[in-house]
Amino acid sequence: MIQRIQSLWLLLAAACAFAGFKFPYYSGTKLNDPVLYELNATSTLLLMVTTIAVGVLALINIFLYKKSITVKALCVGYFTGSGIDLLYYRENHQFCTGTYALTAILHSIIVLAFVMAARE
Repeated sequence: MIQRIQSLWLLLAAACAFAGFKFPYYSGTKLNDPVLYELNATSTLLLMVTTIAVGVLALINIFLYKKSITVKALCVGYFTGSGIDLLYYRENHQFCTGTYALTAILHSIIVLAFVMAARE
C-alpha cells in the first residue's frame, strides 16, 4: 500500500491539505478593523468542507491501490485542489492590507502531488 510511489504522493497531498487547518494562507487586517486576522482552512465553512474533501479523497485513494484505474480517476482531486486556491484568493479580497504566508505553498503542493500521483 505505502510501497508504491503513487501512495506517497497521495499521502503528501493529504498531509498538505490537513496542514491547511493549522497554518495560515494569508494574514492581514480587514476594513475598519485593526485586528490582524489569519486566513486558514477554518476561516469559512466552504474552505473547511473543500479542504476536508481533498484530504479525505487523497486518503481514500491510498487504500484503493489494487484498482489502478479507479485511483487515476479519483486523482482528479487536483481540480479540487486548485479550487481551494481560488477560494482562498476570493477570501483575500476581504482584507485591505496583508501578506501571503510562506505556508501558502502547501496548497500548490496539493495540486502537484495529485498530478504526480495520476502520472504513476
